[in-house]
Amino acid sequence: MTETDLSHPKAGQPKISASFEFFPPKNAQMEETLWASIQRLEPLNPRFVSVTYGAGGSTRERTHRTVKRIIDETSLKPAAHLTCVGATREEVDEVIQDYWNAGIRHIVALRGDPPAGAGTAYEPHPGGYANGAELTAGIRRLADFEVSVSAYPERHPDSVDWDEDIDNLKRKADAGAARAITQFFFDNDLFEAYMERVAKAGVTLPVIPGILPVHSFPQVARFAGSCGASIPDTLEHRFEGLEDDPDTRRLVAAAVAAEQVLDLEQRGFTDFHFYTMNRAELVYALCHLLGMRGEEPVSEAA
Repeated sequence: MTETDLSHPKAGQPKISASFEFFPPKNAQMEETLWASIQRLEPLNPRFVSVTYGAGGSTRERTHRTVKRIIDETSLKPAAHLTCVGATREEVDEVIQDYWNAGIRHIVALRGDPPAGAGTAYEPHPGGYANGAELTAGIRRLADFEVSVSAYPERHPDSVDWDEDIDNLKRKADAGAARAITQFFFDNDLFEAYMERVAKAGVTLPVIPGILPVHSFPQVARFAGSCGASIPDTLEHRFEGLEDDPDTRRLVAAAVAAEQVLDLEQRGFTDFHFYTMNRAELVYALCHLLGMRGEEPVSEAA
C-alpha cells in the first residue's frame, strides 16, 4: 500500500499521518453534522476514515450506507467496522462480502461487546467467530482486505493478565492484521509502557495511538468506565465546574488534547487515530498543530 504525503514537515522531520473515526448518524440532523465534519476534515487527506458498527450489528445498514456514501461522494478511503457479537460465521461473512461488493477494501475487525444493558459478559456465538483474531483470519480468507484491529494500552478488561493481552494482539497480527489502533487513553506514560511490552514480546505490528478529545467530560467518564480506560485526577480537575460554561470547556478541551498529542509527537510517535465523535473543529486544530495542512487550491494561470 502506497503511503500518501499527509503533511508538510520541515526538512528532516518525520511525516505525521492521521486517521479519523465517525459513527453512523441516527437522524437527519445528525447526518448533517456528520457530513459537515467529513467535508471539513477531508482536505487533510487522512490515511483512512473509519465508521463504527453497533453491538450485535445494530447499525449494520447505517454503517454500510455511510461508508458507501463516503466512497461515492468524497476522495476519502473508508474503513468499515465489523464485530462478531451475536452472529454466525455465515452472517458475518455475508457482511464482509457486502462490503467488498460495495467497493470497501478496509475493515476494522473487532470482537465487540454485548449490547448495552445486556448485563452479561461476552460469550462467543456458538456458530460464530470467537474473537478478533478469528474474525481477522476470516476476513483475510474471504478477500484481500486491509484489516485494522484493536489494542489496549491499559489491558482489555477481559484479559486476566498482560501476557494474555499481548498474546491476543500477536494472534491478530499473525492472522493478517495490517495495524492495531488503541483504545483511547489520557496518560502517555501508560501508552509508552504498553509499547515497550509489545516490543519485548516481539510483536512488530504497527500500533496507532487512539486519541479522544474531551468534548464532554461526563460522557468520556462513562466511556472510560465501560472499557477500562483510566482518567487521571488532573484531567477531572481541569474540567471541574465547567458543566454550564461551554466556551471555557471548549478552550480547556483544546488545551488538554493539544498537550497530549504534542507530547506524543515529542516521544517520537507520528501516526494518530482521532475519535472525532462526528465533530471536526477540535480534531482539525490538533492536526494543524501536528503540522498537517489541507490541500491548497490550485491557482489558475494568469
